[in-house]
Amino acid sequence: MEDENKQQRILAVERFKNGENPEAICASLSKSKAWLYKWIGRHLEDDNSWSESRSRRPLTASRYTPVEVEEIVKMVRLNLYNQDLFSGAQAILWEMEDLGVRPLPSIRTINRILSRNELTHRRTGKYEAKGTLYPKLPSVLPNQSHQADMVGPCYLKGPVRFYSLNVVDMATVRCGLHPSLSKAGQSILDGLWAIWVRMGIPDHIQIDNAMSFFGSPTHPRGMGPLIRLCLNNSIEPWFIPVAEPWRNGMIEKFNDRYQQMFLGNVVMATEGDLKTGSLMFEQRHNSRYRYSKLGGKTPLKALAASNVKLRFPKENEVPKHRLKKPETGTYHVVRLIRSDLKLNIFGEIFPVPPELKLEYVVATINVKEQKLKLFLDKTQVEEFDYKLR
Repeated sequence: MEDENKQQRILAVERFKNGENPEAICASLSKSKAWLYKWIGRHLEDDNSWSESRSRRPLTASRYTPVEVEEIVKMVRLNLYNQDLFSGAQAILWEMEDLGVRPLPSIRTINRILSRNELTHRRTGKYEAKGTLYPKLPSVLPNQSHQADMVGPCYLKGPVRFYSLNVVDMATVRCGLHPSLSKAGQSILDGLWAIWVRMGIPDHIQIDNAMSFFGSPTHPRGMGPLIRLCLNNSIEPWFIPVAEPWRNGMIEKFNDRYQQMFLGNVVMATEGDLKTGSLMFEQRHNSRYRYSKLGGKTPLKALAASNVKLRFPKENEVPKHRLKKPETGTYHVVRLIRSDLKLNIFGEIFPVPPELKLEYVVATINVKEQKLKLFLDKTQVEEFDYKLR
């Protein structure tokens, strides 16, 4: 029996070294990932007897991290990194927890293991500097500014197609999720309202130029459901430049984690599973994930430390589409003016002065005044009549 077990261990490690997916190896051998990483770790010790069973008696004092746990941390990190997945200490801890590894090391211990094994290098992403000043939203206090995005279409087993409205608070990195089977107007209202009930209402919300957010290019001045909902609740929407998703960098990074740690790890077959799982992931992220920008605090700890009083919806019932047209408020469209000197506001073109060439401008629509005002670094440089329909 022992010889059979040894052969199984040797075969599993060889398959891993040959680049085979760990999940496929474990599935074929009816073993867990923890079992696989254990024997990979033993193999790395460069001991000819690595495949043999050992005594379960602890080899070190309890105050030290077991060698096997350290090897598992290293192998999990390597596996996540090689799959282009988020591979920080928190992601490693979640993976080890899902694998059933015991004892679980702390975040601090994992960071120490990564540091002493020189596994702290980060994957470099794209960076495109424009050389021009880009307007930034205030993000010092909770709910000053949110970033939002619609992820999808995604699919459950069946298949069932769905979308997820994801929101992140730029100051505390708290997230809010709302899955739905469509991205129609009422779905946007349902999603934002449900998220605001849990996260509170922001002063600003930054989004991309998806039609589900601004409305329709056929009626660029019609103010879509999101704009109307925001203005009726004293929120200023900000639309980032076209084809520049990195301007919404915080929500884009969060979406990557959402895809990898939730959609890629949780098996869901029904809409009920999706709603329950989304809320559990939201709660897990906000209460357990630690960010360096927060000084190692979790999003909820950062919120508590701020002592900021949040603003919540006054009504429990979700507003119904189609909302009344707001009479006051402002919303903003950020655009890079190119050499053609044209400002594109949801398909409608406005000419601009030559001095704005290759500059980022903020086009602010003032609903009460029915004006479109053009700003360059807080200085108004142009104004157009803008009758809203």
